[in-house]
Amino acid sequence: MLNQRSEAGSRTPGTATRGETVPTVPPASKAARETAVDVAALLERGRTLTTPVLRAAVDRLAPPMDTVSAYHFGWIDADGRPTAGDGGKAVRPALALLSAEVTGAAPEVGVPGAVAVELVHNFSLLHDDLMDGDEQRRHRDTVWKVHGPAQAILVGDAMFALANEVLLELGTVAAGRATRRLATATRALIDGQAQDISYEHRDRVSVEECLEMEGNKTGALIAAASSIGAVLADADDHTADILEKYGHHLGLAFQAVDDLLGIWGDPVSTGKQTWSDLRQRKKSLPVVAALAAGGSASDRLGEILAADAKSSDFENFSEEEFAARAALIEEAGGREWTAGEARRQHAVAVEALDAVDMPDRVRAQFTALADFVVVRKR
Repeated sequence: MLNQRSEAGSRTPGTATRGETVPTVPPASKAARETAVDVAALLERGRTLTTPVLRAAVDRLAPPMDTVSAYHFGWIDADGRPTAGDGGKAVRPALALLSAEVTGAAPEVGVPGAVAVELVHNFSLLHDDLMDGDEQRRHRDTVWKVHGPAQAILVGDAMFALANEVLLELGTVAAGRATRRLATATRALIDGQAQDISYEHRDRVSVEECLEMEGNKTGALIAAASSIGAVLADADDHTADILEKYGHHLGLAFQAVDDLLGIWGDPVSTGKQTWSDLRQRKKSLPVVAALAAGGSASDRLGEILAADAKSSDFENFSEEEFAARAALIEEAGGREWTAGEARRQHAVAVEALDAVDMPDRVRAQFTALADFVVVRKR
């Protein structure tokens, strides 16, 4: 039986309604309390500095990959008309620019790293949407739905290659170090996606296996984003490793929140279908924790999910059938455990920053970004 209190610390249950945020995070650090941080401005800075360089990089791609990429990023609609689309949360670019400031460098030093991380991230999204059969992302049809599976694969591959090119063309030793770290993170990301797919076909997955998968799939790239600007600014390996530790645990918190939103998120906010992760049979943290908890709700959930795996009519299940599965996950404690795990990983991430000497302003901004990650609706 999963011990919910010992595994994740003190737990405060979330409400049972769909679309609400994770419960409030622990108190912020002293630096964060004493320094007012405008997270929206921090994220917007990441977009403002990164987007022009990202667009210039995408323009290098051969037609039609350049326009397909532009559609994916929300710069044009399906007919090629310019649009002010939703480009995502921009957490990774914000982290990359902020990490450069750890060393005293200007945030602009981290821009090539931010662009490279965004390219790798979006390479993974293009392929993930196709593999998962997701038809919607950010309230629009996904690339494979509009332009076909072949273009989704090719454009994703092109973005991956372009990410390395953006870094290596800097021609510095620091750029080589950054490329090596990004390549390691990308391999871990791909490992995580492979694990995620394999788990969909298993009746049971342990909490430890799920956390390992999510550490690879999400934590590795956020870890790279959290350190890549510092590496480009010639930070030593100790500093980069500590920033990666922060990012790894922040990534686990980020994914735990995503797992909650993947079941209980409001489609208006998330841009995905209701009960999206349940529709895909994902063994996400709430599901895995609920199955591990023991008790009548856990046992009943296990029986239903095992039957679902053998069902030939799963895609035609009603809203009520998915809602019933979500209710069992919550009754078994999966929702509460995952919310607590998000808070625990958040705390470990923020604590890791204590091992690096940095300006209080930068420390406060790292902490504020961590707070944002675990209290969001999309």
